[in-house]
Amino acid sequence: MIARIIFPIILAIILPEIYFDIYYLRRRYKYRFWRRLLWLLPGILMLVYSVALATIRNFVPDDLKLLNMYLALVGLLVGPKAVFALFSFLGRLWCKMTHSRHNWGNLIGFFACLFGVYVFVYGYTAGFRKLDVNHVDLEFADLPDGFDGYRVVQFSDAHVGTFTGKRKKILLRAVDSINAQKADAIVFTGDIQNIQPSELYPLRGILSSLKAKDGVYSVLGNHDYSAYIKADSAVKVFNEQEIISLERGFGWNLLLNEHRVLYRGKDSLVIAGEENEGVAPHPDKADLRKTLSSVAGGAFVVMLQHDPSAWRRTILPESTVQLTLSGHTHGGQLSLFGFRPTMLMMSEDKGLYEQSGRYLYVNAGLGGVVPFRFGMPSEITVITLHKKK
Repeated sequence: MIARIIFPIILAIILPEIYFDIYYLRRRYKYRFWRRLLWLLPGILMLVYSVALATIRNFVPDDLKLLNMYLALVGLLVGPKAVFALFSFLGRLWCKMTHSRHNWGNLIGFFACLFGVYVFVYGYTAGFRKLDVNHVDLEFADLPDGFDGYRVVQFSDAHVGTFTGKRKKILLRAVDSINAQKADAIVFTGDIQNIQPSELYPLRGILSSLKAKDGVYSVLGNHDYSAYIKADSAVKVFNEQEIISLERGFGWNLLLNEHRVLYRGKDSLVIAGEENEGVAPHPDKADLRKTLSSVAGGAFVVMLQHDPSAWRRTILPESTVQLTLSGHTHGGQLSLFGFRPTMLMMSEDKGLYEQSGRYLYVNAGLGGVVPFRFGMPSEITVITLHKKK
């Protein structure tokens, strides 16, 4: 994880230190070498910490405490320094352009730092614990009469390896909230783990307690494959088989490019589950034709697909699926004034989308590798299907 962003992190550590040294320390104080070294020591230690995390074999350390401690230091030390230095530098440029003597960038940078620290602290504490239960009503002309009023509860991106220690209560509350909806069917749209199946072992009792009239249906997400660990092929194959075994052991119907038919009298509804259709570096295991093999023409289909980008790429043009449920994006885990970072990468990154009477819903997920959420609470979605009159 850190390896993917190591160069921006290094720049965020080094450049502010250079800026402060040139424009403040050297000019205003006659610092001896040892005093300057003391000032630079936190930055040096952060450089060492960053490089150490960037060189680990897996996507994240086996002990997430190392990552969480690092992110806390970035959020409380590196980030504020970088933000203040940026605004101060821009203010200095403005002073030169306007021949002004007062650098207002310092004041703006100070308040920007305070706001940044607030976002970080809130996001790591109350923000990550917040849970929304969102209700969505959808009408379809071709919905079978027997499924008018059918309730599907969706959750996604549990990343249960993050719910350790006191955070276990957050996952338990989410599962209780899902069961409280009295759903006809519960669906999970992928990413149950961070990087390895052993994360699920302490939580088997909680996850297996999910119950619905027609059962629990799930698919795998990009994190549920072995793309995020460095290991030989035998270990990777074992891990992938283990996650499949665990989900089915919970009593869930894990769908691997396959489907199930549900009945209400003579009427039927199909729940289809396609494996992750990712764009590199994410795994691409999807087979839409196999997933819908033998599905009758005109059947009403609810498709589970972890990656929402598959909706426009393949599901819309190559099928007649009426409703697709996805996750993957976590809604960016951050929303400021309506802006989410995932909006820069995906046209459908959170919420409900429609095209020609066919729908996609992208769930914001329950967790994340990083236990942080600001303005983007964890989400359970209650989708009620209605027959259009």
